[in-house]
Amino acid sequence: MEKIKELSEDKLQEITKSGRTVLEFSAEWCPDCRFLDPFLPEIEKDFSDAKFYQIDRDGSVDVAKKLMIMGIPSFVAYQDGKEIGRLVNKDRKTKDEVENFLRSLD
Repeated sequence: MEKIKELSEDKLQEITKSGRTVLEFSAEWCPDCRFLDPFLPEIEKDFSDAKFYQIDRDGSVDVAKKLMIMGIPSFVAYQDGKEIGRLVNKDRKTKDEVENFLRSLD
């Protein structure tokens, strides 16, 4: 999973323009975000048709505000440049919750 410290609007458009893209908004200091870290490689493997990016919410405040990311960890999925789903709230997420969300996109 590629990590992006500072996501600009231009970079957002570039990385989401083709195919399936999943953004995980996260922060180093967030214990609920770190809880998911061990599962992320498995999730990526299970959904290998998607590109995954971990976005540092603190370094990407403008884009996070525009996307209304109020809590972390949060996931936003895109297909060919269009948002197709989001799992956005402040609750701790499990591997199953994330995978069920990703499955629901198809």
